Amino acid sequence: MTQQLILDLIPAPPPTLDNFIVGRNAAAVDAVKHCGNGRTVYLWGPDGAGRSHLLQAQCGAITDAIYVHPSNAQSLLERILNDEITFPKLVAVDDVNHLDDETQGQLFALYNLWRASAASTNAFALIVSGSFSPQAMPIREDLRTRLGWDLVFRLEHLSDQDRAQALNNQARERGLQLAPEVVSWLLTHYTRDMSRLITLINNLDHYSLEKQRGITLPLLREFLAQREPMLARQQHD
Repeated sequence: MTQQLILDLIPAPPPTLDNFIVGRNAAAVDAVKHCGNGRTVYLWGPDGAGRSHLLQAQCGAITDAIYVHPSNAQSLLERILNDEITFPKLVAVDDVNHLDDETQGQLFALYNLWRASAASTNAFALIVSGSFSPQAMPIREDLRTRLGWDLVFRLEHLSDQDRAQALNNQARERGLQLAPEVVSWLLTHYTRDMSRLITLINNLDHYSLEKQRGITLPLLREFLAQREPMLARQQHD
């Protein structure tokens, strides 16, 4: 295996603020970057707009930050509330619309703790995300009102131009070059969800290594014929 092929096997880089394509979300990104102690930001918008990317990126950029996801929310929030974890500078809680009743109660308590500690040495930043606006969020009423306590931003999907830039950037970071017709096909026929698009590029990377071929439109269609045959048949022409 050549050095180039070895380099191509390096995993995709983790979410950072630098590799987030801002698009029309400049104000939201700026608010996340500058969310200091005693402040909170709530991000909402459609799946694939970058909510999780921003939360994980900001946690990665700050020492003593905790990223909370519905899969680990109950245990992490319990430890934070019971002072079992060194008090963080940032708590980021993702996908609140997927929290169960008990965990919603814990997040409600976390908001109260955030507010009570805002003027103390234990003040921390709180960034929360969900699929819906605070008013439309299908959660307990007292928690719904807290989502709007400070800054609220709706994240917008990227334009086609921004998505093309993101795909090409991701490919370059992996040492790849996408044929222009591949990018055009993906923007026309595939999902707008950037996380799924990036996952597809990563899978194509490995597939191209197996086949020892560049990532071209014929290779993409061949790959989809195996992994997503219905989509490949519908969009072949």
